[in-house]
Amino acid sequence: MTCPDCEKFQMRIKTLEEQLKERERSIAELKRRLALYENPNTPPSLSRYPKRSRKQKGGKRFPGRPKGHPGSARRKPKPDVVKAPERKERCERCGKPLGEPSYVNHRIVEEISNPQPRQVIDFLEFEWRCKACKAHTVSRHPDCPPDGWFGKNVLVQTTLMKFEDRLPYKKVCGTLERTYGLQVTPATAFDITRRVSEWLRPEYEAVKERVRKSKVVYADETGEKVDGGKHWLWCFTTDTETLYVIRKSRGKNVLEETLGKDFKGFLVCDGWKSYPIFTRRIQRDWAHMLREAECLAQDVKEAEPLNLALHKLFEDITVPLMDKPPPKERRRLKQKAKKRLRYWLNKQYNSAETMRFIQKLSNGFEHWFTFITTPGVEPTNNRAERALKEPVVQRKIIGTFRNRKGTRIYETLLTLLTTWKQRGLNPSTALADALTTTWAKS
Repeated sequence: MTCPDCEKFQMRIKTLEEQLKERERSIAELKRRLALYENPNTPPSLSRYPKRSRKQKGGKRFPGRPKGHPGSARRKPKPDVVKAPERKERCERCGKPLGEPSYVNHRIVEEISNPQPRQVIDFLEFEWRCKACKAHTVSRHPDCPPDGWFGKNVLVQTTLMKFEDRLPYKKVCGTLERTYGLQVTPATAFDITRRVSEWLRPEYEAVKERVRKSKVVYADETGEKVDGGKHWLWCFTTDTETLYVIRKSRGKNVLEETLGKDFKGFLVCDGWKSYPIFTRRIQRDWAHMLREAECLAQDVKEAEPLNLALHKLFEDITVPLMDKPPPKERRRLKQKAKKRLRYWLNKQYNSAETMRFIQKLSNGFEHWFTFITTPGVEPTNNRAERALKEPVVQRKIIGTFRNRKGTRIYETLLTLLTTWKQRGLNPSTALADALTTTWAKS
C-alpha cells in the first residue's frame, strides 16, 4: 500500500519535472532568438544587447566628447567673389554726407548656387555615306546618349540618388522634380538605372578580371532576398577593387564563376566550407575566431584560459611582423606559432561547446598562419566585412529584389561606385566619364 504522503510528493515531483522541462525549452528558444543578434559572427560595434553597459562600468551612458579633446573648427576658405552692399550717401540720423566708410568688415560665407531648371537640348547627329565606297559614317556629340530621352547629368544624378543617397525610386522622382523641375515616374527612374548599368556592364566585367588576377582577395557573403527567396550577396575586395555578385547559391560554383577555376591568388575568408573546397591558398579570419573564443569564454569557464592564450598568440605573431622580418625569421615564427596552437588543441576539455570550437580550430589549422610567410596577406577579413556594411544598410531599405534584373543593376552599379571611391575618385565625375567613354565606343 502506497503512503498517501509519498504519492502526493511523487505527483509534486512529476509536476516540477514537467515545469523544469518546459522552462528549459523556453530558455533554449530564447537563446536561439537572441543568437540572431548576439553571436560570434556579430562584430562588437553591431551588438544590439551588450553584456555590460557604460553605466554598469561606472561611466555615463552617453559620455560626450573625451576629456582634453581639442575639437575642430571649419577652416575659413578663400573667397571666390566679393559682394558689396549698397553704399549709403547720407547719415540716416542727421542727413549729412558720409563719404568713404570708416572701416570695412569681412564676413566669409560659403554658398551654393540655386538649382538650375531642366534644359531641353537638341543634339544634332551628322551622317555621311561615302560616294566612293558607300561606307556609313556618323558623328554624335559626346554628351548625347545613344538612346533615351534623358541626358548624362540626369542619368548620373538619378543613379547617385538611388545608390549613394539610398533613396527609394519614389523619393528620387520627388527630388528631381523639386530640385530641377524634372517630372519622371518611379518606373522611369528604375529604367534609367537599368540603362546606366547595361552601358557600364563592360566596366563591371573589367573589375572582375582585375579581381581574378589579384594576389590577395578578401571574400565574404551575406543573405539577400530576391522575390522573397533566399539568395546571397558575395563580396570580393582587393586594394583597389570591390566586386559584388548576387547568386542563389552559397557554394563553390559561385567562387569558380567569379574568381575562375584557375585562381592563383590567396583568399582571406571566414570558415565557410565552400572556401577550402575551392582553393587551399587560404588565410582564415583571426578576428572572427577571437570573437568566437571570447563569446565561448563568457559562457564556459574552462574556455577562459584558451581565450586568453589565443589573444596572446595573435599579439605575439602580429607585433614582430610590423618590423617586416626576412623570410627565414617568418618561417621560424610560423613554426613556433603552430606549436603553441597545437598545444592548446591537444588539451583535454569537458564541455561540448569547447570541443566544437576546438574542432573548428583543428579543421583550419593549416590556414591560420598563411599571413606570416606571405607578405601582403592580412590576418583578418575586416576589408570584406567593411565592404558589406553598405549593402547591409541598403538591404534594410530595399527589403527584397523583385527579379534578376534588379540584382544585375544593383551588383553592377554598387561595384563601380565602391571601386571608384576606393581609388579616391569622385563618384559623380567617374560615372559621367565612364558613360562618355562607353558612348564613344557605341
